[in-house]
Amino acid sequence: MKRQSVAYLVAILIVGITVVPLIFVILGGFRTTGQINADPAGLPGPWVWDNYRDILTSPEFWTFLGNSLLIAVVATTLAVALGSMAAFALSRYTFRGREGWYTLFTLGLLFPLGVATLPLYLLLRQLGMLENPMGVALPEAAFSLPVTIVILRPFMRAIPAEIEDAAVLDGATRIGFFWRIMLPLSMPALTTVAVLAFVTSWNAYLLPLLVFNDSGNFTLPLGVATFQSQYSQDTARVLAFTALSMIPALGFFMLAERRIVGGLTGSVKG
Repeated sequence: MKRQSVAYLVAILIVGITVVPLIFVILGGFRTTGQINADPAGLPGPWVWDNYRDILTSPEFWTFLGNSLLIAVVATTLAVALGSMAAFALSRYTFRGREGWYTLFTLGLLFPLGVATLPLYLLLRQLGMLENPMGVALPEAAFSLPVTIVILRPFMRAIPAEIEDAAVLDGATRIGFFWRIMLPLSMPALTTVAVLAFVTSWNAYLLPLLVFNDSGNFTLPLGVATFQSQYSQDTARVLAFTALSMIPALGFFMLAERRIVGGLTGSVKG
């Protein structure tokens, strides 16, 4: 009983730390800056819709949103496609150096983007990929590959070999087995890595900051920083912009929440 009470207390504490700032940001967008200064923890009274309406009718917001969406979709697609193929080879094929390759990929988890900032910028400049969405999407996909492979490999390895033997007897090739059987069976884990790659790309700030100078190419995190500088005296409008920029990633995460848990559970069991 005592353990349950402590667990509930910890859960409530974590929910409070996570949810309260989100509620403050969302409700803050429905207030004026004067209301926030007078009573920072109060509720909107009256409710002000102008902040959200002005931002939703602003072309800059939709430009930032479109840029973020394009980069996140490309980075996620590349990470899932390449990661699933690499995980399939590392889990179902036996060849010399297999564990060494897997260890090399796992070491990528210890290689933060900040360490590679300068050489990555020089490489992108040499390739002429500055001010290009692919200059952000490709490195983001590369940095998402380690976690993608680490999650997918044990999941694919846990799928019984009898299924593959039956498919081979029915005339399926290795690629046919991968495409028609392995990928559908691995859908929970694929959803997990897709959500992780999408949210990571959506929230990325440093890499787009390096690649983009033209505000027309900015992603939403850069757009939020620009908006904060432009409207530094209008706290309510900044909160409304921040709240709207969070909605796509939060919605994507909430829709795929159950599959994320299933994918991580299957990977751990594998």
